[in-house]
Amino acid sequence: MSQFLPLTRAEMDARGWDAPDFVYVTGDAYVDHPSFGVAIISRVLEDAGYRVAILSQPDYRSCEAFRTFGRPRLGFLVTAGNIDSMVAHYTAAKKKRSYDYYSPGGRAGLRPDRATIVYCNRIREAWGDVPIILGGLEASLRRFAHYDYWDDKVRRSILVDSRADILTYGMGEKILLRIAELLARGVPVKKIRDVRGTVYLCAPEDKLHYPVAGEFDYNVLKTDKRAYADAFGVQYRNQDAISGQAIVEHYDAKLLVQNPPMPPLEREELDRVYALPYMRTYHPSYEAAGGVPAIEEVRFSITHNRGCFGACNFCALAFHQGRTVRSRSIESVVEEAKKITAMPDFKGYIHDIGGPTANFRYPACKKQLESGVCTNRKCLAPKPCPNLEVDHSEYIDLIEQVEALPKVKKVFIRSGIRFDYLLADKSDAFFRKLVRDNVSGQLKVAPEHCSSDVLRCMGKPDYSVYSAFRRKYFDLCHAVGKEQYLVPYLMSSHPGSTLHDAVELALCLKREGYAPEQVQDFYPTPGTASTVMYYTGINPLTGKAVYVATDYHEKQLQRALLQYNRPQSADLVREALMLCGREDLIGNGKDCLVRPAPAGCRPADKPADRPRSGKSGAKSGAKSGAKSSAKPGGTKRPAGDRKPQGHGPARPQKKRGR
Repeated sequence: MSQFLPLTRAEMDARGWDAPDFVYVTGDAYVDHPSFGVAIISRVLEDAGYRVAILSQPDYRSCEAFRTFGRPRLGFLVTAGNIDSMVAHYTAAKKKRSYDYYSPGGRAGLRPDRATIVYCNRIREAWGDVPIILGGLEASLRRFAHYDYWDDKVRRSILVDSRADILTYGMGEKILLRIAELLARGVPVKKIRDVRGTVYLCAPEDKLHYPVAGEFDYNVLKTDKRAYADAFGVQYRNQDAISGQAIVEHYDAKLLVQNPPMPPLEREELDRVYALPYMRTYHPSYEAAGGVPAIEEVRFSITHNRGCFGACNFCALAFHQGRTVRSRSIESVVEEAKKITAMPDFKGYIHDIGGPTANFRYPACKKQLESGVCTNRKCLAPKPCPNLEVDHSEYIDLIEQVEALPKVKKVFIRSGIRFDYLLADKSDAFFRKLVRDNVSGQLKVAPEHCSSDVLRCMGKPDYSVYSAFRRKYFDLCHAVGKEQYLVPYLMSSHPGSTLHDAVELALCLKREGYAPEQVQDFYPTPGTASTVMYYTGINPLTGKAVYVATDYHEKQLQRALLQYNRPQSADLVREALMLCGREDLIGNGKDCLVRPAPAGCRPADKPADRPRSGKSGAKSGAKSGAKSSAKPGGTKRPAGDRKPQGHGPARPQKKRGR
């Protein structure tokens, strides 16, 4: 009979264990569902014969909680949880959040800031030299010297600050099975240095196991922005299991070594992972608190793929899961759907069959299987690669087989759809099916901006591609007799975006009659090329200078322009327009963005009255007054394009298809 893994000492004793092989420390509540990394890794280890106890959100103010299960036979596994602990705690404006989707009842404050470091320090207090292995998103994206938005400086690798023994990055099933095997054979943790997908510390003179692509010094990286951008470029180009090489960083008397990535799980291996006996919900001890909110987003959803060759610059997927896609078999997905239909609260609706990007099933081209992903270009942006293979036929078959199950009324696709990939398909069979059968009233897509300059910095296609998609979407909605909405995600203040670009986006929104309820401010988080741009003013993938809005007030101005029609935005919109010399857009005419200030009100500062607030990162950097080259399509908005968007950065949800 399936059961939760031990969450308390009493539950461990009930299993008759004298000690676990691993104690898995996590900053999240314990949810045994395959959308949660702790659930997958713990079940994979259990399937291999290891005993795993879960230490969820321990009291970090002392080391006592870390003695709950005694000393584990093989070591501690440590993760901050499904997302970075700083992102979980703070908004893009660095304001403290009051709600935590990964905690019982949404209660905030149950994990510390920089949870991985705090947990490891407490483990060392409790058990001294016990092996500690790091994993999860926080560790993976902070494995090198990294710019930290909250400290506004380049911090050391989290492996150095945590005093752990090994850091695992990316998807960890194969990595941890190999580490567990070596530990079980008696290999000292300090001697485990050849496992792919790991990072370790050694002496500078020690022999390395893999060829090195780049060698850097933290003392240089923390002060030299050009060196930091160049280092990230090397890291980014070596995240492929076929072509990637080792990378090293010097930390005074220690050498940090990242081994090349572990190859991704192939279809049969993924099928095995998702067939493990998950309870598919949170531990019953959380019921009194109202459960764990994060489960609601995924309770009736299925992940069918991993990896993303979309590779948007503001997304950490390329640095974590990688740019090569793998997917589960149709049979595996159907079996999971059957389990969902047997749940007592299932109402007939599969909420999603998706993943990082819903409509990817295979690598972008056959070359990736032989040579790895290209290091000098992206598969989709700015234009699809000529070698791109586009085929939605298997995805259609998958969805139709789930739809055919007796208890299934409807299957929705709520993960992001990569619309440029969709348009590249010579057949519109999937597009038609999506519109006819699988949209839950509104489809969320991510054009993000309309400025060509900004979109290039984002790694996104030109706005004309979104316009073409939008027109066809509503044509198909009309053809099937459905009034459905299109909800575009938009981002303000991304590197490359000047006030002029924000004005162009506001004008584009006005022409298309769209008034977003929510706008996502760019949030600099570890592991993304866009964060490097924000900190350095340099695009690490091209070496070119990028304008960056770093001043809080300018960010407010850009955000206000995206919501120009809101009364509370009026003063900021007028100020932004005056700074850009666009007073022609202040007035009562049909083409104006905002009305004049009421009589007697103090006008916004003139451009000369305010200092320039951004940075260009290099002497040749773009100026804040540079006019955007965007030419957004001004097609009339169909009636169905009115639904407001809504999403929050810490809310658990499928990655949007960018």
